[in-house]
Amino acid sequence: MSLVIGLTGGIGSGKTTVANLFAAYGIDIIDADIVARQVVEPGSAGLRAIEEKFGPDILLTDGQLDRATLRAAIFSEPVLKEWLNQLLHPMIREKMQADIMQSRSEYCLLVVPLMVENNLQTMTDRLLVVDVEEALQIARTQQRDQVDAEQVRNILASQATRQERLAAADDVICNNGNGDDLPQQVAALHQQYLALAGLDK
Repeated sequence: MSLVIGLTGGIGSGKTTVANLFAAYGIDIIDADIVARQVVEPGSAGLRAIEEKFGPDILLTDGQLDRATLRAAIFSEPVLKEWLNQLLHPMIREKMQADIMQSRSEYCLLVVPLMVENNLQTMTDRLLVVDVEEALQIARTQQRDQVDAEQVRNILASQATRQERLAAADDVICNNGNGDDLPQQVAALHQQYLALAGLDK
């Protein structure tokens, strides 16, 4: 099994950019957001359970999960949201674990936005946090998602604080600049991780 490096950061921190830089070195990327979609694909046990609970209207005409309808259904119903989390979180964790076992690169990157919040760093050997100032997070997310600052602040409030993430981190990438220095930061960490995996010969 590969050395597992966890990658996390708040919204708008640049996790995807950083993950792509590691991928350029041939490192396997296991992305929780992608896994979360895979466990509810047509034909999956996850989707069958959701359809049984919410009825056929929860599906689009092509048999895919209607995410907007599901979001609306659980938005004002904490009990349903809890049911969904109880169903999907173990499935997502199991699939991520299976993907880690199948990884063939020198080490693999487990990308989880809510890593610290859900205590998923227990699945990793080291935790890498992409750190960014809050004002920048707000500005970048507003620009990317075309939403107002208030909405971004609400999302930030539901996530771990910068301090909580940094306290859990083994390694930190600072992304307060324009991103020009990210390749150098990733290159240095890549060498460090190869050394940890015993492959820096």
